[in-house]
Amino acid sequence: MILFLKKLSVATIALIFPVACSSAINNGAAITKPNVTSTPHLDIIKTTPKPAATLPLKTGADNYESYLPLLEGKKTGVVTNQSGLLSNNVHLVDFLLSKNISLQKIFAPEHGFRGTADAGEHIVDGKDSKTGLSIISLYGDNKKPKASQLTGIDIMVFDLQDVGARFYTYISSLHYIMEACAENNIPLLILDRPNPNGNIIDGPILDKTYTSFVGMHPIPLLHGMTIGEYAKMINGERWLKNGTQCNLTVISCTNYSHSLPYDLPVKPSPNLPNAQAVNLYASLCLFEGTNVSVGRGTEQQFQIYGSPYLPKEGYSFTPKPNLGAQNPLYNGTVCYGEDLTAFAKVTQLELKWLIQAYKHTTDKAKFFNSFFTKLAGTEKLQEQIENNIPESTIRASWKAGLNEFKQTRAKYLLYN
Repeated sequence: MILFLKKLSVATIALIFPVACSSAINNGAAITKPNVTSTPHLDIIKTTPKPAATLPLKTGADNYESYLPLLEGKKTGVVTNQSGLLSNNVHLVDFLLSKNISLQKIFAPEHGFRGTADAGEHIVDGKDSKTGLSIISLYGDNKKPKASQLTGIDIMVFDLQDVGARFYTYISSLHYIMEACAENNIPLLILDRPNPNGNIIDGPILDKTYTSFVGMHPIPLLHGMTIGEYAKMINGERWLKNGTQCNLTVISCTNYSHSLPYDLPVKPSPNLPNAQAVNLYASLCLFEGTNVSVGRGTEQQFQIYGSPYLPKEGYSFTPKPNLGAQNPLYNGTVCYGEDLTAFAKVTQLELKWLIQAYKHTTDKAKFFNSFFTKLAGTEKLQEQIENNIPESTIRASWKAGLNEFKQTRAKYLLYN
């Protein structure tokens, strides 16, 4: 299911982070009298806002006047997937080739370059049938590009659509790309994209004891940052190995703010088919650490939940193999639960469905599995639910960590 981009107008915000240049172009107008501040490997040029915005939102990929000059004459690697589209639906890889940029390799995250693989499915390296370019998988045993895979690359471009949740692994891939680029002295150019949950900051902060590929940094479950802002945080907080920093350039979106509603123009991964699923994802993904299905194997992924162990009344569904879930949980078995497809948009991390499902499951000892703590990033949430702690009390226990995170987050924001 393809969603169409909502073109809404807000005050223009245009920030460009050049690798090495003395001037830049933004929306066709030369930048004048820049206000420049510096941190290691990162120059920030802040442009003068334009008058009341009349232009539609533009992603970093659409601000090509700003990044094409940085790629000319350079052997380029690209980290992207099916979400790397310009507003005219041309894929970034095809666009760069049409501009005679010397592309060397494509690096693909979880779900692969075309975005069709199951969650967690092993993806082998290969070639893109359309362009003939080599594709290097950044999942499984090769989450971080090897030095040999980066040989001959002068600059890396990163263009992936994130959804704002800590356990959505594209930001984990971002970490490893930044780390590999830092270790191999390769500049990284990020084409920023809006966060569809960009105004939600909520959930427990990751306890570093439970660091994994579904949670690499001490942030809440919903971080409220674009991928460009998040990269700045990784750099600034020195979360890369040995505290190193990447030579980072961010091409920002224009006419975007965190409060701006944004529906993705394409599925970011196979089991997030629409805006409702993207909005509910962080709240329902916690079920992946339980014996409850989130609708994989149906057409309502992350919009329904249920299991054979919940009360056999009300809503039911039967998972079957489909794109993105070749062997879904409870394949062919009737599950009972709740349909959230018509639920109003959530504005926080919702725990009520998880608490309710635990309360009504027939065997509480089999409800949680070991993956839950990795997803939650802390062992406390499971303990709180098992001990019947009220949701309001659970949420209050996050307050201090969230306040501290918000202060850190504020240092790296590109948008209001």
